[in-house]
Amino acid sequence: MSYKRFDQEDIVVSSDAITSPAWSDNVVTLTTAFTSSTQVGASSGNYYYNVYNGDPVTSTSASIQYSVAYGNRLGSGSALYDAGVAGKSYSSTVYGQFRTLIFGDEDTDFTFLSQSGAVTTTGSSVGFISVERARYKEKVLPGSMTLTFKSGSTVLKLTDDSLNVSTDTFVDAGREYALYSGSAGSVHNRNIQFGNLYPDIGVVALNLDQMSASMPSPVVKISGSDVSNYTATSNVSALYESVLSGSSTSGGGFTLRSQETVSSNYIFVRCRNAEFNYSNNPSNITGSGELRHSVMIDSPQSYITAVGLYNDNNDLLAVAKLSTPLLKDFTKEALIRIKLDY
Repeated sequence: MSYKRFDQEDIVVSSDAITSPAWSDNVVTLTTAFTSSTQVGASSGNYYYNVYNGDPVTSTSASIQYSVAYGNRLGSGSALYDAGVAGKSYSSTVYGQFRTLIFGDEDTDFTFLSQSGAVTTTGSSVGFISVERARYKEKVLPGSMTLTFKSGSTVLKLTDDSLNVSTDTFVDAGREYALYSGSAGSVHNRNIQFGNLYPDIGVVALNLDQMSASMPSPVVKISGSDVSNYTATSNVSALYESVLSGSSTSGGGFTLRSQETVSSNYIFVRCRNAEFNYSNNPSNITGSGELRHSVMIDSPQSYITAVGLYNDNNDLLAVAKLSTPLLKDFTKEALIRIKLDY
C-alpha cells in the first residue's frame, strides 16, 4: 500500500448556504394535507395533529410534513383537565410549551401589533405550525413562506417580513419575523400582524384573534362562556381545516424552502512523477512472487482507480473513486481533487 501524508495547503474548507424545497419529493408548494386517524385519536391528538403529504392509511410513502396545535394563554378554547381547576387545559399546556421553547421562560407572552401599530399582549389565542425537522433541515429560508388560509370565500395569504426589515429581532429560539398578508416575502399590509415566524426552529405562531376577526368565519372559537362544550381537539381540528381549505384553493397551499449550511473539504491529491507508479493489485504478482508482466520492470505504470483517505492509525475513513482509470507512470503527474460534503 502506498501512503502519502497531506500537507496543510492540500486541504481547503469551504461552506455554502444551500436552499431547497422544504417538502418531501422536492415539492415547493404543498397542496395536500392529510391526518392520521390513529394519531388524532391517540392522547397526542389532544394537543396537536400531524399533517401528512398523503393519506397514511393508503400510501406507504406518506410522511409527516408539519404539525398544527392550538394554544391559549388563559386555557380557553379546549376542555379542562379538571372541571374544578380553572385555566388548566390542553390549550394552556400547548401555549406554555411553545412559550418556553421560543422565549426560554414561563413569563413572556406572545405579542403582536394591533391595527393601530401598538404592541398588544392580548394575543392569548395562538395557533402553532411546527415544520418537521427533516423538512426544514437546518432552518427555514426567510422570505420563502406563503401560507394560505380559507374561510368561506375569503382567502388569506401570509408571509414573513424578513425582506422588509433592516435589523433582525432575536429571541431565545433565534430570529423572529412578523407575519403579514402577502406572499413570498412581499408584504401587502404591515398594519395588521397575523403572527410570527421563527425560522431557526421551523415554527409559525399565528395570531388567531386577528385571523378570526379578519375572516367571515372565525378560524377558532374561544368564547369563555361555552368553553366547557369544547372537546380537547375542537380548535386543533378547526385550525387544521382552515389550513386544509387553503391548501386546496387554486393558487393556494403552503410554500416553503429550507436552508442549510453545507461544509465541504476540498482535498488535493498530488501525484508526482516518481510516485504511485507500481500497481498494488495482487494479480500483478505470480505465485512465485515475480512480476507477471516483465515490461513493468523497465517501464512500470499503474492505473489509479480510487483514492483512500486514512487517519494516523492507517484506518480507512473514506474512499474517492475515479469515473475512469487514470494512467500513471514516471513521465506523468496527476492532480486529483476530492470533495467531501457534510
